[in-house]
Amino acid sequence: MTPDDWVYAILLIISVPFGHLLRQYDTVRQKQIFSSGIGALMAAFVCGFSLIHSFITALVNSLIVVVISPRYCHMVSFVWCFGYLVFFRTTHYFGLPKVPAHSNAVQLLLTLKMVGLAFEIHDTAENKKQPPSEQDKTKELVAKYQNINPSFVDMMLYAYCYIGLLTGPYFKYRTYYDMLHQKQSSNIPTVESTINRLKSLPLFGISYMVLSHYMTVEYAATDEFYEHSFLYRLFYMVPMFVILRMRLYSAWVLSECVCMTAGLGAYPVASSPRCGQGPKDLQALEDVEKLDPASVEYDFETIHNIDANGCEFTPTVREGMRFWNMTVQYWLATYIYRRVPVKALRTFLTMSVSAFWHGIYPGYYLSFLTVPPILLAEGVMADGFRKDATPRGQKIFDWVSWIFKMRAFEYMCMGFLLLSLEDTVRYWRSIYFIGHLIIVMFLVIGVSKKRESNSQKGKEKES
Repeated sequence: MTPDDWVYAILLIISVPFGHLLRQYDTVRQKQIFSSGIGALMAAFVCGFSLIHSFITALVNSLIVVVISPRYCHMVSFVWCFGYLVFFRTTHYFGLPKVPAHSNAVQLLLTLKMVGLAFEIHDTAENKKQPPSEQDKTKELVAKYQNINPSFVDMMLYAYCYIGLLTGPYFKYRTYYDMLHQKQSSNIPTVESTINRLKSLPLFGISYMVLSHYMTVEYAATDEFYEHSFLYRLFYMVPMFVILRMRLYSAWVLSECVCMTAGLGAYPVASSPRCGQGPKDLQALEDVEKLDPASVEYDFETIHNIDANGCEFTPTVREGMRFWNMTVQYWLATYIYRRVPVKALRTFLTMSVSAFWHGIYPGYYLSFLTVPPILLAEGVMADGFRKDATPRGQKIFDWVSWIFKMRAFEYMCMGFLLLSLEDTVRYWRSIYFIGHLIIVMFLVIGVSKKRESNSQKGKEKES
């Protein structure tokens, strides 16, 4: 483990019991001050002077939301927060100190929260503009359980809440608001949920510590590495992706536990909570209020950020991505993908925003922009071979697809880890850009097979 990893781990571990202290306070403002006070201290500890960047981002964004019309505030907020990321990552070109890695983590999560807050304000205003209709009840439920109306102080306190400060998960302002206003927090099984979530941590943590001790991505950037055989270079990306997964799984499991002890993201199961979104069935959420509080079952699906089984065992890249950093996936889907008016550009623009959010290193763009052609190749292969296959044929196809899915993630992760254009291209060139070649091969085979199937179906109809 690197020194940075130890800092993350220690801060996450000591954050877990803070939730129980938070829930002892009676008033909303007390909870806000406690959670944001802890968060500000953490941010100051890991960022030092660089804390000023997150403060400026939150301050200006809060002013944008207060001053600018809700019709436009979300767009201005997006430009401001992502524009500031450019300056934040290039401060050394302006004679300012280069920001430390931990400051980058704080800035990334803050950017999502501030932009998401502006979108929530915008959506609230749009909901209020809808004319009365027969669905007034639905409108009332939306106003009660989804709309927000934070003050300037509320926004600043939300920005520095210690929960999710360094590693996520992303949570909406409304989720934060609901935590502060919980009426039956004593009935939420925070301890049991935390213990159950921690059961997988030893496997993830020990695997990461052991593997990262013997194998590092830095070695893949040395001349000595390229003296090894083609097969050694090819399969080196396998343990690299395992190490990356175990590292992030460990961090995200701990970060979910930080949410659980505080009761953040706890909603009645009957309300069908969704990751990032919160309750989907608002009528059921209202009905639960009439029940005996002790009989209500809760879950933490709203802050569920990683599903290791889904990541590991789903057969396609598209499905695997849905279970990885799930709350950020929700943010990208809700505020980027679904808002792009041209459907053909949605995936490309979403992946571009994701790459830019992660950083300005070329490796991020090389990796993330490889996703759209992979998804396209998966689609045409499924249409050509799986769609009309027998159940046994579909099962075989899924197994083969799973093998290639894992290889695709491993191939892309090298760009994500090596970061620089030179190192990423050098590695991919050393294995003959095999990932890209397979994508092209699958596109050609899949399209050919689909055309053949369509032609055969057309002949059968004519006969």
